Amino acid sequence: MLRSRLSLLALTTTLALAGCSGGASTPEADSKDTQSSSGAAAESDPQSGAKTESSLDDPADADPADFKDEAADIVGDFSDDELAGSLIIGTWEGSDTQTPVDMVKQNHLGGVIVMGYNLSENPTKDQVTDLTKKISGARTKGQPVSIGVDQEGGPVSRLSSAALPFPPLMGLAATDDSDLITDATTVQGQNLTDLGFTIDFAPDSDVTVGPKDKAINVRSGGTDHEDVAGVVADAVEGYRSGGVASSAKHFPGHGRLGVDSHESLPVSEKSIEEMEDSDLLPFKSAVKAGVPMVMMGHIGLPDAKTTPATLNEKAYSALRETLDYDGVITTDALNMKAVPQNLNGGETVKALAAGADIALMPPDSGAAQKAIVKAMGDGTLEKKDVVEKSERVVATQLATAEAQKSVQAGDSDAKDPKKVLTKVADKSLTVLKGECSFAGTDSISIVGGSDKEKAALKEAAEAEGLTVGSGGTSVSLSPSTSAEVAVGTAAPWTMRSTSAKSAVTAYDSNPYALRAVAKWLKGDLEASGELPAEYDGSDRAPDCG
Repeated sequence: MLRSRLSLLALTTTLALAGCSGGASTPEADSKDTQSSSGAAAESDPQSGAKTESSLDDPADADPADFKDEAADIVGDFSDDELAGSLIIGTWEGSDTQTPVDMVKQNHLGGVIVMGYNLSENPTKDQVTDLTKKISGARTKGQPVSIGVDQEGGPVSRLSSAALPFPPLMGLAATDDSDLITDATTVQGQNLTDLGFTIDFAPDSDVTVGPKDKAINVRSGGTDHEDVAGVVADAVEGYRSGGVASSAKHFPGHGRLGVDSHESLPVSEKSIEEMEDSDLLPFKSAVKAGVPMVMMGHIGLPDAKTTPATLNEKAYSALRETLDYDGVITTDALNMKAVPQNLNGGETVKALAAGADIALMPPDSGAAQKAIVKAMGDGTLEKKDVVEKSERVVATQLATAEAQKSVQAGDSDAKDPKKVLTKVADKSLTVLKGECSFAGTDSISIVGGSDKEKAALKEAAEAEGLTVGSGGTSVSLSPSTSAEVAVGTAAPWTMRSTSAKSAVTAYDSNPYALRAVAKWLKGDLEASGELPAEYDGSDRAPDCG
């Protein structure tokens, strides 16, 4: 990735000489002049429906530093209950739309996160925007309401049918095209802005180790830390342009760990200092690109094997000092099993005391808020520190709100989502085995794989003019089912054992990815994707770039 690697070279040189810049600003953003609000077009606010005006030439110009004074004024008027709640992004069970509104109102929450279980099985765009409008309307002045979502793409796509079908980060990395990665994440950010979200907890900034990686794998940009750093920086740039606040995760790096922190606490064999030139590099590039949030992971460290980094003061200090990061730090979800679940809000106090600015998804948001208030009263948390955290959070919320006004006003360089996602799919299709170009066929039979994936490939193939039946070229969606061609729709190493003479991976089974597969089978597309991962068996993949 030429642009990414050149940018990375400049980054590492800058870090060696002077340390990287803070997370709230980039040189590019600082050099741009902002447009006065009197000259901006009035537009509908994406959440409230009220007419608003954009004061930015570009959504990427929104800098939390410019909202520091306004944030201080807002936080200065908070009661202790409001101050405590402002640092919590809550979660709720079920698809009831009133519960999150009540949570924000009653506990003065800084926001909520929408998970897949909060939506119907096949949600529509209107259903999602109705939900986000209600949540946003829970507070009409002062601190904006953050509405977050885990919408990385690929296997982590909480919005299902309501949002654009987006590939995982490894699929973007396979395009080997920095500008396209930024275009794609801009499109995704704009889509989420239109749906009423203010935070996307992406991009995943972990470096995967391949098959032994239980939790991250295809969510990562690859196995090479320098390449992943470039991809992450490109993605952060895109999210900024799309209007949503992104969050680099999971510091200091989850990709080499063989335990899923949803289930228990993984422990890193390396200290943060030992990861500085490897796993930390994507986080450094994210900070340099102006990422507004970094997520601390539930990761034990060699000198704190039973304490997740989310509750470890040394981990937060390393993020602040090693990366010179001055943006918002959020915990990973505090309702995950890597964190004690019986502390009745104590987990949130511990996280904030360690250095977090946002407690994400505590097991009980109401209990967490009360625990913060109590901790301020007994000195466990210094109120001035809580105020500082709240001001940092609110400034970022205000900057995001201004960026979203710019997106809604049409100030961003809008791309056609279908064209961008088609280009991503076409350029990411990667040959794992065999020739870069397929001889072409007019008919295929699909074997192996789930019924859902077989039906999706059939639909894509027929849309490209292929006949799908019991004859023709046999195509398997499973490494264990024999066929002439194997098609992977997940991490590339899942197809290591295939006996097929030709094998490709699309990294995902979304319609755009499978249309690219169909084009290749028909002989209309040369698979030019660059394999972003090295693993046992990856040397069989030809260089088709």
